[in-house]
Amino acid sequence: MSASASTPNASPATLARSLKNRHIQMIALGGAIGTGLFYGSAASIQLVGPGIILSYLIGGLAIYLIMRMLGEMSTQEPVSGAFSHFAYRYWGGFAGFLSGWNYWLLYVLVSMAELSVVGIYVSYWLPDFPAWASALIVLLSITALNLLNVRLYGESEFWLAFIKIAAIVGMIILGLLLIVLGSDQKASGLSNLWVHGGFLPNGIHGLLLSLVVVMFSFGGTELVGITAGEADDPQRSIPRAVNQVIWRILIFYIGALTVLVTLYPWNEVGLDGSPFVLIFSRLGIPAAPDILNLVVLSAAISVYNSGMYSNGRMLYSLAEQGNAPRIFLRLSRRQVPWVGILFSSACTLLIVVINFLVPEGAFMRIMAVATAAAATTWMMIVLVHLRFRRAHDAAQLHFPSPGFPWVNYLCAAFLVALVGLMTQLDDTRPAVYVLPVWLLVLYVGYRLRQRALEP
Repeated sequence: MSASASTPNASPATLARSLKNRHIQMIALGGAIGTGLFYGSAASIQLVGPGIILSYLIGGLAIYLIMRMLGEMSTQEPVSGAFSHFAYRYWGGFAGFLSGWNYWLLYVLVSMAELSVVGIYVSYWLPDFPAWASALIVLLSITALNLLNVRLYGESEFWLAFIKIAAIVGMIILGLLLIVLGSDQKASGLSNLWVHGGFLPNGIHGLLLSLVVVMFSFGGTELVGITAGEADDPQRSIPRAVNQVIWRILIFYIGALTVLVTLYPWNEVGLDGSPFVLIFSRLGIPAAPDILNLVVLSAAISVYNSGMYSNGRMLYSLAEQGNAPRIFLRLSRRQVPWVGILFSSACTLLIVVINFLVPEGAFMRIMAVATAAAATTWMMIVLVHLRFRRAHDAAQLHFPSPGFPWVNYLCAAFLVALVGLMTQLDDTRPAVYVLPVWLLVLYVGYRLRQRALEP
């Protein structure tokens, strides 16, 4: 289907353009700074050691280039659903179907991953409180919040993101003071960056494997494109969000992790809780562990909040294209896609069951499948952008991405390598086998939909 394809099914009402630039900035930050940093970083540190700093530089550069492609398309055509819409319009029906439903699955999985660790954080204060109950309480509360109106979602996410960003900045400053001034613990010097096996204790192989976990951390940056359909000034706010958010994320991630691996030996960072909470607890700072645990809990809730927002809008966009049941076009009086939100929430409820049946290891299993789905989403952005650019005069673009088309090919090769690396880890290998099955399910679903539409 070309750029001149027929317009997708129209909806009787439209989403409200109520999100300000400050909302979009914080939504993008909030979607990307969560469990991947506060909890999942322990797994990547075990793979690469202090070289985690280099891992985030490599992963951050790749995701920045991909987000520039999405930013170009979203600024030029600010619509809800972002890459699903672009895939549908510039590539064809199946591309739109695959992009939309894959991203919906991705954020259901991300939501599950965030909820799976909520119980771990709550158990820091209430060790006997069931993890599944914590997940259920957050699920019901955030679903109710998202059903109210988009402005309230934007405000809640603004302040949730602000809390964790302020905490990260404070933690970096406190960590630097401990490094410079010292503490009563021996393990808080710069030598931790090289004395325990070197900067890359597991060599280049460990560095490459760590990218699998690192890239999960960058999932959520795509929310910049999703918000375009409800931004009041997308041609100004989307470019600012793309340019500023990526660099802030890199500063926060790299700054926080540099402090972490400097303050404490990398080979003693475990998976029993947030490494940030454990480290400051062991360094003997009385109030810091409780404050940080509250922050990492709010971070998980923040990302889940963004996931619920994203899923409702993606189902709305799919229904506009005719790639999802028209019931998902229904909006509340406050112009909220309530059917899509409730359906996504019901699917996410599965994590409560998983936490009840298999409380141990749920995060890594879900993270692996989410990373495979994220790689698929990013690949679609890269490939669709090639077709988008061919349909537009580069001189007329508001926010052109750099290095076209060679950067596209480079990013595509990186993503193929990422999926290949997933086959080298026991926790992520099954997700690679699931990926082609999922793509086949999507293709069969699309063909059945096409057959149902035939006269």
